[in-house]
Amino acid sequence: MSGHSVNLPGVMLIEPKLFLDSRGYFLETWNDERYPALGLSARMVQDNLSSSKQGVLRGLHYQFPHPQGKLVSVLLGKIFDVAVDIRVGSPTYGEWNGVTLSGEDHRQFYIPPGFAHGYCVLTPRAIVAYKCTELYRPKCESTIAWNDSAIGIQWPVSDPILSAKDADALCLADIPRERLPRYEKTPTA
Repeated sequence: MSGHSVNLPGVMLIEPKLFLDSRGYFLETWNDERYPALGLSARMVQDNLSSSKQGVLRGLHYQFPHPQGKLVSVLLGKIFDVAVDIRVGSPTYGEWNGVTLSGEDHRQFYIPPGFAHGYCVLTPRAIVAYKCTELYRPKCESTIAWNDSAIGIQWPVSDPILSAKDADALCLADIPRERLPRYEKTPTA
C-alpha cells in the first residue's frame, strides 16, 4: 500500500496493495495500523454507498459545523472525484484537486474535514463507497455550485445530471464566512 499527498494539504491519493489470483482479488479498504502509517489517522464512523448513472454529478458537498473527512473508492465503474479547500484563512482556500478513480484501479482519495467534495460519473454506472470521519447530519449539510467559475474545476462533463439541491447551490463567494470551516494551522501545515 502506498499513499501520497496531492497539491492540497491533507488530501491524499492511496493505492492499496492488491492481491490477485485466478479467483479474483483481495484488498484492504481500511486498516487501523496501516493507514495511520501513511499519514491518515482519521477515525472513521460511517460507511456510505452511492450508485449513479453516467453523467450524474454529485456535489460540491460539505458539512458545517460538523465537517466530514471522506475516504472515497469506486467498486464499479469510473468517476472524476474532486476536493475543494473551503477553510477560511487557508493558504489554498478555493483551490481544488481532482483524480480519476475506478473499480479497476482500486485507488482511494482522502478528502479531509474542511473540504468540499464532489464527483461525476464517467461510465454507464458507478458504485462509490466512502468512509466518513463524522456522522451525516442533514441540518449541517451544504452545497457549493459545481460550476463556480472562481474555483474553476475542469469537469469532464459540460451538462451534468444534478439533484435540485445541487442545481440551486451558491458559489463559494456567496456563502457567509460564518457558514464555512476555519483553517487551523498545525505544526506541519
